[in-house]
Amino acid sequence: MIKHPKQMFGQQARTERFGTVRALHVCKMEETRNVSTHVLKMENRMGQLERSGYPYPLDFATNLILNSLPKSYYTFIMIYNLNGWDKPIFEVNDMLKTA
Repeated sequence: MIKHPKQMFGQQARTERFGTVRALHVCKMEETRNVSTHVLKMENRMGQLERSGYPYPLDFATNLILNSLPKSYYTFIMIYNLNGWDKPIFEVNDMLKTA
């Protein structure tokens, strides 16, 4: 029995979305890697979700990125959170470059 195309593509989209969400949540930056490259990679994955109709709220996206950073960024993360900043990801990326 042939499935309806909507069912077939719906399952494929769900599987791809699951893979993207999983990749975001397990992504950890290695100490020797470039922080901008890491942030852009995560931002691209979030863009994939947004294009498929599942955007991450800014604060959640920022928390995912900050949580993926190595221990050397702990002071930056503390300062960011203590100040209650809610910056766009491109600004967080710029701030991390100078951290």
